[in-house]
Amino acid sequence: MKLCWLDVRAVRSGLDAILEEAVHQRVDAVVAADPGVLRGLPPTVRKVLLAPTGGLPERLDGVDIVLLGPGEVLPEPLAAAHPELELGRYVEIVDKPTLDLACAAARSERWSVLEFRDPTKIPLEIVLAAASGATGSTVSAVADVAEARIVFGVLEHGSDGVLLAPRAVGDATALKAAATTRPGPLELVELEVVATEHAGMGERACVDTCSYLREDEGILVGSHSKGMILCVSETHPLPYMPTRPFRVNAGAIHSYTVAEHGRTSYLSELAAGSTVLAVDVKGQTRAVTVGRVKIETRPLLSIDAVAPDGQRVNLILQDDWHVRVLGPQGTVLNSTELQPGDRVLGYLPTADRHVGYPIDEFCLER
Repeated sequence: MKLCWLDVRAVRSGLDAILEEAVHQRVDAVVAADPGVLRGLPPTVRKVLLAPTGGLPERLDGVDIVLLGPGEVLPEPLAAAHPELELGRYVEIVDKPTLDLACAAARSERWSVLEFRDPTKIPLEIVLAAASGATGSTVSAVADVAEARIVFGVLEHGSDGVLLAPRAVGDATALKAAATTRPGPLELVELEVVATEHAGMGERACVDTCSYLREDEGILVGSHSKGMILCVSETHPLPYMPTRPFRVNAGAIHSYTVAEHGRTSYLSELAAGSTVLAVDVKGQTRAVTVGRVKIETRPLLSIDAVAPDGQRVNLILQDDWHVRVLGPQGTVLNSTELQPGDRVLGYLPTADRHVGYPIDEFCLER
């Protein structure tokens, strides 16, 4: 879980509403220059003081963390009066010397709050690499929620958290959503194949992602919103052609697949920049970006399978040996060789769909 900190030092109006929203959304910390702003916050929110250099107050009651500038130390009387305080460093990175200070802080401090003057993320990458293995937490200042999403992913692991200066009520909610939208696992089931048949000609979609897919990963595809089969990526060797570890030869264009936030998409709707869920044989998921969708006319094969509870699942995909699905324990199964009694991995969403969103209504799919 990524940390969400709000910087309210520059808030001039609507502060009470912004703080109320921050508490409701359970942001991790609020940063202020005045301890008085922090005293009314509940224990669920860390109270962080970032005062101007040399501007520390005489008392720090109600403060959890004090952020000091490079080379700054907490005066001995304050340290003695507040032994419970956690200390951290605030570093503004504007050049090579300040970048070195940021790296040193990230390696040694309990908290490192970093603000980068330039828009490039290279300095942040350098800091994160320098801090690899350190026990402290790095929080990066961001201009908006869109930048927060980028920072969360720098060097794959991203910064431990972000610091956002809210402009209005709603920013804390959006930031929290950006930090917590990591897709959770799905409960896959074993489906028994009951029939296969040639389905004539039609358009099928290959989904090319911007990520390397593992040998036990693919995407879920099905003709109905309540039943899908796990189609494997082209990471496994094939005769006559090289592997394409970014691709899933997914299915006919009418088929559903699972995107983020529990929503489904038709394969025909996917385009460069869309996201889908990559799913492995254990049900672990991750959102991947679509780089391209190739839709071409091909012979099609229809596969019918049944779940343990009797629910039927259908998948229509390209009628070719090299198009594959995944079975139990990651077994790779050539679609044209499937026989009644074979077992494949699938997923059974419980809700009906309206424009991809789950909805509780009567819906009959055949």
